[in-house]
Amino acid sequence: MPTRVRSYSKINLGLAVGPPRADGFHSLATVYQTMQLHDLVTVTARQAQKTTIVLTANHRGVPRSEAGNAERNTAWKMVHRVLERLNITAEVEISIDKRLPVQGGMGAGSANAVAAMLGLERELRVALQGPDRLEVAAEVGSDVPLFLLGGTVLGLGRGEDVYPLPESPAMPCVIALPEVGVSTALAFQQLDARWNDRMRAEIAAEGAARLTSAPPADKLKQLSRALASVWSTTGVESGPSGIALTNRPELIPGDLPSGKASVMQRDVRGDLAENPLLALVRTGIENDFEEVVFSQHPSLRSTKRDLMGSSSGSALYAALSGSGSALFGLYESQADARAAQHRVQQNGTRAILTETLPRRDYWHTMFAG
Repeated sequence: MPTRVRSYSKINLGLAVGPPRADGFHSLATVYQTMQLHDLVTVTARQAQKTTIVLTANHRGVPRSEAGNAERNTAWKMVHRVLERLNITAEVEISIDKRLPVQGGMGAGSANAVAAMLGLERELRVALQGPDRLEVAAEVGSDVPLFLLGGTVLGLGRGEDVYPLPESPAMPCVIALPEVGVSTALAFQQLDARWNDRMRAEIAAEGAARLTSAPPADKLKQLSRALASVWSTTGVESGPSGIALTNRPELIPGDLPSGKASVMQRDVRGDLAENPLLALVRTGIENDFEEVVFSQHPSLRSTKRDLMGSSSGSALYAALSGSGSALFGLYESQADARAAQHRVQQNGTRAILTETLPRRDYWHTMFAG
């Protein structure tokens, strides 16, 4: 019987981007938060003498077998690598009911990959161990490992080095979905160009001695400092750079992530110390991609203003998610969120009212039957 998996989305609560590394990637510091909005991924699989993977989708922009480019799809890549790791050959069919935007910055493709992995494991009744899961996920894409944790997740390195953070209750959220698509690769190139321009200006101003000094990483450190200050009093264990975090789970099918649960589970209107997520967004964290994406797509800046509002019911925090084009706002009440949704829609942009998805709810509702 086919296995249907809810492929949940994510937003980025702050995203600091460092300069390009020698390997061509960038060092990042971000906080991911899973959301209730999702695609549906259906997997059918049985062991066979030869591996075949057929992938279909209801959206023409999704790489799929019919278009002859299924191998580019993260779900296809994930299933192929998992089968290799398990040393199993199988006939696999993957169907993606696309409800999230393509190139929207909500991790849809990465979430599809994890959903396909979970569906495959359930179909074949065999699974990789937790560390192997995380390793394969990181090979497929930088955003993929976060969906093996769910909830509030710290991402370091390329974003693939993930740690579960203390949880907060679900919060009202509005996701704005502009029709424009944003290329993540192009956004990185534009950030690099601006970073190089700043470096050249600093070198010209300060002299050749600047060439031998370490590049600035203030923005990359900003989020780490904010995290350390927010979670230093939660009583959980300390992680990289002194950041407070829970134990990394050893995920196996059907189990919730292990590790210490946050004791901060009171009402969202409570003291900041009782809601780590709310405390984080009030530290002034930013998404570095907004610098280049808003200059290329000024309408997205206007949409962010609509999400923020200007009255007492304004957003607690609003930002671009990832490299966009999706934006989001977090609100203290459903009424505030509905008002923001109305503002965004009045100006011609689709807006969806949803909530953040804590880790326990993420895993309890993953399988759709």
